[in-house]
Amino acid sequence: MTAMIIILSVVLWGALALLAHTYAIYPVMVRLLARGRGLPDDRFERDEEMPEVAVLVAVYNEEKVLEEVIASILASDYPHGKMRLFIGSDGSTDRSEAIVKRFAKVDSRVRLVGFGGRNGKTRIINRLAEGATSEFADPDKAIFLLGDANVIWAPLMLRRIASHFKREQVGLVGAAVSDRIRERDGIGDQENALNYAEGVLWGLVMGAFGACYALRARLFTPVPPHHVVDDSYLTLACLEQGSDVIVDLEAVCHVAVANDLREEFRRKRRIAAGNFQNLARFWSYLQPRKSDLATTFAFWSHKGLRCYGPHLLVVALLSGVALSVVHPIHLLPLGGFATVLAMAGLDLLLARKRGRSVKLFRRARCFLSTNLAIGAGFLDYLRGPRTSRWEPARRETPQSPSLPARSESRPEPLARR
Repeated sequence: MTAMIIILSVVLWGALALLAHTYAIYPVMVRLLARGRGLPDDRFERDEEMPEVAVLVAVYNEEKVLEEVIASILASDYPHGKMRLFIGSDGSTDRSEAIVKRFAKVDSRVRLVGFGGRNGKTRIINRLAEGATSEFADPDKAIFLLGDANVIWAPLMLRRIASHFKREQVGLVGAAVSDRIRERDGIGDQENALNYAEGVLWGLVMGAFGACYALRARLFTPVPPHHVVDDSYLTLACLEQGSDVIVDLEAVCHVAVANDLREEFRRKRRIAAGNFQNLARFWSYLQPRKSDLATTFAFWSHKGLRCYGPHLLVVALLSGVALSVVHPIHLLPLGGFATVLAMAGLDLLLARKRGRSVKLFRRARCFLSTNLAIGAGFLDYLRGPRTSRWEPARRETPQSPSLPARSESRPEPLARR
């Protein structure tokens, strides 16, 4: 009996310690270690130094935001002849393709690549990358920039990102993504700050925001078609090839975040299933015997333990219930679970009744909903191969600007099957 109590106690407090490490201790530790430090100043500055860029965007029924997205990309402060925009339509049934064609008529940098039926994002990105590579003057120095179809670029974002590729060690650079509709509770900003700190300390960002990031074209590894998350896959593939991954907080872009709780849960669930796919693919590389200690520590502290957060919560809850029968002190962690659940419920109630949110309560709800989504995503992963086909989320978006004027002097958009 005593041995069982000891085992259950180790399990309970060990699980809670691992959760505290990944959600609180590690983020604070990394940011403290990176305080006062910055990314190296060895960057491209002049226009003639800047590398060629192929922007790759997969689109499915994004007519509500696509005009503004394309306009922001074309308005980038980047050498005109060194950027091309490849947009792959995954069988869009709305006005998305018509919008791209209208831009292509006035700007030869815009290319529409049509795909029959639903293919999935990873297939489209793989095909776009293959086609874009053939147009680079020097593929070894060129870069791909992968962006979601709802991301609005700041004018200097691309220049900031591309400048870091002067250092040969840099393989992937992520942008700082912010919500363009409303100020949130700082959760996204904290993740940006954590990613930045990892890049400053070790060049080991464990997952740049998938909404917008760039990598060297020669390091691009085609993502398996059944994988549903390309950003973490390409990040780990880049690290596996020995290159650095960093985030630039001054390379800013904006995204309209889904305001519907069910939409956000669906998105997190899908990402979780994809992360488990990628974890299985890179499992060997992420072990200390196959990688370096810094990579292993950073990954499991930042991403790995969060993937197994639902498992740790269940284990801690069950062991706490069992131990509470033996000694009432173990009611403390159970009381903590109940408090988090109550705060999450109050936040949900306040949001629905008054449209308001308390930061601490919102954090509790985010923690619980994220772990529920990860748990559901894990079950999806266990069910077997998935598809990378997706549906656009219902988002709040401001009024889009008008389209550019038509011109017949520009070539028709490129279309590939």
